Amino acid sequence: MFALRFCVHTAAVGRPFVAAARAATMLAAAAIAMMPAACSQMPPSPTGPDPSDPQARVRPAGYRPVIGPYASQRPVEPLPWRDQNDRIAPVPKPGQTQP
Repeated sequence: MFALRFCVHTAAVGRPFVAAARAATMLAAAAIAMMPAACSQMPPSPTGPDPSDPQARVRPAGYRPVIGPYASQRPVEPLPWRDQNDRIAPVPKPGQTQP
């Protein structure tokens, strides 16, 4: 009884699972086959002057600050709120009245 129920369930649901398992197996086999090929080649030799040569010319090192132009963000005394609002309010269009 259990075997019959298992076979019916596998026939109904198992086909997509079998196809996915087969694809995963093929993908894993391809990845394993490519591993030795990726490790077998020597890396390209570096170009330019020999790093162990003390007479080799190098570019001078320059200082560039990491934070760039810095502006202090320390707390300040609050300004009157009306002045703040007027400073950032949109400019009224000509002929428009203010509320």
